[in-house]
Amino acid sequence: MPQLSLHTPIGDLTVSEENGAVVAVDWGWGRDQQETALLCRARDQLHAYFDAELSEFDLPLAPAGSPYRQRVWQALCEIPFGATRSYLEIAAVAGGSARSVGQANGSNPIPLIIPCHRVVATTHLGGYSGGDGLTTKRWLLAHEHPGAALI
Repeated sequence: MPQLSLHTPIGDLTVSEENGAVVAVDWGWGRDQQETALLCRARDQLHAYFDAELSEFDLPLAPAGSPYRQRVWQALCEIPFGATRSYLEIAAVAGGSARSVGQANGSNPIPLIIPCHRVVATTHLGGYSGGDGLTTKRWLLAHEHPGAALI
């Protein structure tokens, strides 16, 4: 599986491709590096995102997951840049409960591009399994909405 890594303000990321679609974004530097047209495009879009020059990714995605998780991840992709939605709001769109949305969020194989960091609990930020956890989630939310008060 072709992979390409990049340095970002929230740590090193590795993007993986399979059959012409992005299938994963993982924290850390991948062992094998292979520049494909899609991975270079993903790297360039991620750099533009971190440089505050891009607010919407335009990449073919193929996250592996159950039909329910696919619905949740699709609902996450509908959250606009700089906005948040609660776990309950996502459950109203995708079905299930706030807890099942949280579980689907935690298993999102393409974080940042599928913006699971934009989902918050009703009374607090909720969790985040990527990078340095809530520190990373706070950074991403502040990056997308500078000056916003975080819960």
